[in-house]
Amino acid sequence: MGKSGKKTESHRHQHGRGRRASRFRGGGDEDGDEDGDELPSSAYDAPPSHHEDSDGDDTDEAAAEDEHEEDVDGGDQDLREAGSMPSKFHLYQLSVQSPKGDISYLQKFFLMYVGGRVALHLQEDFCGTALLSTEWLRTDARRTAVGLDLDLESLEWCLGNNLSKIGADGYSRLLLFHGNVLQPNQARLVKQKISDIMQNLHVNTDNNSLTSDICDQLNPASPKGTANSTMSDVVLPARDIICAFNYSCCCLHRRKDLVLYFKHALNALSKRGGIFVMDVYGGTSSERKLRLQRRFPSFTYFWEQEEFDIISRQTRISLHFQAGKKQMLRHAFTYHWRLWSIPEIKDCLEEAGFKSIHVWIREMPNTQSGGNAKEYNANRDVKYEELQHFNQGDAWNAYVVGVANI
Repeated sequence: MGKSGKKTESHRHQHGRGRRASRFRGGGDEDGDEDGDELPSSAYDAPPSHHEDSDGDDTDEAAAEDEHEEDVDGGDQDLREAGSMPSKFHLYQLSVQSPKGDISYLQKFFLMYVGGRVALHLQEDFCGTALLSTEWLRTDARRTAVGLDLDLESLEWCLGNNLSKIGADGYSRLLLFHGNVLQPNQARLVKQKISDIMQNLHVNTDNNSLTSDICDQLNPASPKGTANSTMSDVVLPARDIICAFNYSCCCLHRRKDLVLYFKHALNALSKRGGIFVMDVYGGTSSERKLRLQRRFPSFTYFWEQEEFDIISRQTRISLHFQAGKKQMLRHAFTYHWRLWSIPEIKDCLEEAGFKSIHVWIREMPNTQSGGNAKEYNANRDVKYEELQHFNQGDAWNAYVVGVANI
């Protein structure tokens, strides 16, 4: 998410991450407990809030309001006063992400295809605000995470809004890098001022070793991480899991770039075995002009999809947010995507050197049915299944899992 909220073919690849409780959404877990029944993320079709579902009746009214509201630059909207539009990153996290669900599946895939040990080391590519990584750290003090993204604004937002809520030890277990996934070794370590870290300390001040470790990592004179450290300069544990979610691989428009990215991911995985997991969406609705909306207690989220070019397989996606009748954040994020098919992804993973590839898929609610919200209910089977064959439908979402040599 660049300052203009746009992605281009030159890999302006960024995403906000995660979901947390706030005044713009009632409830939300803060204890970090894993919940295997919570749906994983899907920006394409996120489930609405349980206590305020969209009935699809006011789609035209909201669209009309959208057309008459002036454009708002989302880069300056991190406002805190009552009644003002919150940060675009915050709205993205509330409306799109479910990190507990994603983590539940990541752990399941690792145990199924690697096993023999507990997965502790995660790398989140295209991490944006890296809330998946911060959620990863919550439930096991042994866990580490690496986040990589091209947008410095979203990474810095993570430090101030997501990682700061984990506790001081989070700063010693999560490293964020600003750079391109096609050139990961050149990505630069994002640092936070010592004063900011000390202000957010939530641990016993007698824990001198922890405080010393945090300061050591962020000290420009420290060999662990200088002011201009790159990923190649920092000693990182071999990753057990690498993920690229929110359809981020669609930012890579050329096949050779997709293969190169997969090779970088494979090289970063543990020689003891590891997995790379990405998500992708599809269906007949993904190849046409489309507008979806989700109503939450205090705002509405819109997914707007332009016409689909069947020759280049490219489209442009825009995300809008509306809080009340007058506060409209249009084009908060805009993505220029090349929609990859599952066979193409599998071929590229094999060419990159992955040992085996597995596809987990689930059907999404029909985009033309009742505002595409009512089909989410307690009786609907929404779990992903590993499948060899799947007949085309209106909308589907999939995880593609590449397994490294063991």
